Amino acid sequence: MSVVTTGELKAEVKKLNFYYGSVHALKEINLPIERRKVSALIGPSGCGKTTFLRCFNRMHDLYPHNRYEGEITLYPDNINIISPEIDPIEIRMQISMVFQKPNPFPKSIYENVAYGLRVRGISKRAVLDEKVERSLRGAALWDEVKDRLNHLAFDLSGGQQQRLCIARALATDPRILLFDEPTSALDPTATSKIEELIVELKNEVTIIIVTHNMQQAARVSDYTAFMYLGEIVEFDRTDKIFTAPSNRLTEEYITGRFG
Repeated sequence: MSVVTTGELKAEVKKLNFYYGSVHALKEINLPIERRKVSALIGPSGCGKTTFLRCFNRMHDLYPHNRYEGEITLYPDNINIISPEIDPIEIRMQISMVFQKPNPFPKSIYENVAYGLRVRGISKRAVLDEKVERSLRGAALWDEVKDRLNHLAFDLSGGQQQRLCIARALATDPRILLFDEPTSALDPTATSKIEELIVELKNEVTIIIVTHNMQQAARVSDYTAFMYLGEIVEFDRTDKIFTAPSNRLTEEYITGRFG
């Protein structure tokens, strides 16, 4: 499988293998991630999509006996972010993640967004105010919450909570933004808002999204990778994947004949 992207790369996965103990979960994955584009991962449940996504911000380091092999090179620094020499906490500051279900902290709306900035040692109120507002605007939430920044985040609706989590992720100026099925717990109206937001955000940040919804992948992504049994079966421009896939397995999956 060899696909040449048309723009500048933000990251590149080379011969990535991942193991949960003795279980070989990801197998020889190679994938280019183009800068300021949306790359979607699709495939049946249990195929390795979320496992792959979590390699990018070293979430697997939180559990014992997990092991990486290969490289995920972050450009333009040319650093291998899964190298044991690289601090996973610093990687998580640079590569933010939005999870399947909204997970705001039991804090105010303001403090949710400011959290990562405070962790980085930023305490000047004027700087925090500016970044909180900018991040909430970036997540298309500012107008809805600007008059209640001190209210608990749990007072927000589910869709608003997910956009708050996106604002929190944006606040630290991430180089890559990861979405793990970000709309699976939301209603159609909230889902539509998040999808519109993803399309807008790619003007500022590189995005990788795992989705179980193939129509969503078709709507929001520039590139799509089809995964099966821990491998990338096919990767190409999204319009090509959904209209003229090269692999029979990809075609069977997107037409609903399996998975």
